[in-house]
Amino acid sequence: MSVLTVARVVITLKILPEDVDVSLDNLLKRIRKVIPKGTEIRATEIVPIAFGLKALRMNVAKDESLGGTDDVEESIKALKGVAQVEVEMVSRV
Repeated sequence: MSVLTVARVVITLKILPEDVDVSLDNLLKRIRKVIPKGTEIRATEIVPIAFGLKALRMNVAKDESLGGTDDVEESIKALKGVAQVEVEMVSRV
């Protein structure tokens, strides 16, 4: 008898703020509130981009059966202060 398991995917996102004045710590708190159900934030870091601008890089995990990255991207893009959300990598675990 085989047991069917649902694969999980880990998505690495880079979130670029609209301005250098956007608090990335505050933005992360707001992302935690709007992230789709079934999506888990695994790791976060703040990375320098250029000229004082920093981005928030995060890994999120979700069941593969929940679909692609669109729901996660759209929920973050809708937040005030977010200029862009880039998917850097998607891997299956």
